[in-house]
Amino acid sequence: MGVSGSGKTTVGQLLAERLGLPFHDADDFHSAANIAKMRGGTPLTDDDRKEWLNQLAASIREWSHTAGAVLACSALKEKYRQQFNEAATHPIQWVFLDGSEELLSERLRARKGHYMTQQLLASQLSTLEPPTYGLRLPLAPELTPHDLVNQIVAASSAEQLA
Repeated sequence: MGVSGSGKTTVGQLLAERLGLPFHDADDFHSAANIAKMRGGTPLTDDDRKEWLNQLAASIREWSHTAGAVLACSALKEKYRQQFNEAATHPIQWVFLDGSEELLSERLRARKGHYMTQQLLASQLSTLEPPTYGLRLPLAPELTPHDLVNQIVAASSAEQLA
């Protein structure tokens, strides 16, 4: 989890591959209306996110009845994470990719073709309620996605992540 530009998708894909689990990106669950709103530079509200969160919770419930999955999701608020925790039949292993506004802005400026633009970063940072649990990984320019995956695997066994 983390704000846009933190590397959730890249790290999540690598982690899923390493653990032999399916990977899912929460961005793929957004409605066309929500994507259009974000593409236009308008932050989503809790009302906008409601159906998206419900779909993700239903998917988490489904995945927790199998071998599990790796999900890249902003999960900005504690109430969103609690909704996901309540949907899961096994504890969720939370990994928070935490970067400075400067680093995240730089990454978003370099990103092409994604609806989540640098303009929305400030709203995500102001909405973010950092978790007090799980694994917090501070981001730094010298850390590669593989370095972050190695840190995640070192901190948790594959059984805890599934």
